[in-house]
Amino acid sequence: MIEEIKSSEEFENEIKSNAIVFADFYATWCMPCKMMSGIIDEIAKEHQEVKFIKIDVDQNTELAIKYNVMSIPTMIIFKSGNASKTFIGVTDKSEIIAEF
Repeated sequence: MIEEIKSSEEFENEIKSNAIVFADFYATWCMPCKMMSGIIDEIAKEHQEVKFIKIDVDQNTELAIKYNVMSIPTMIIFKSGNASKTFIGVTDKSEIIAEF
């Protein structure tokens, strides 16, 4: 299951309390984000050891700024609370999985 993040505090709690977190920064109006949504859903079903979260950049601008989200979709993998890999734009499923 992919959890929608509503606040900076909730985001920080998630990345600190899970070993691996996949954060999807998106916007509802973004077509490439919609394309990635199906791919991310597939990966989430196949990799339940990873916590998947979504952050709407229009609702959480402070998080987008903090993590230098300049283009969407931007996807960041966090390991032990630290950003370890960033993907920008439509990304191949195998490329993402290789970083877990």
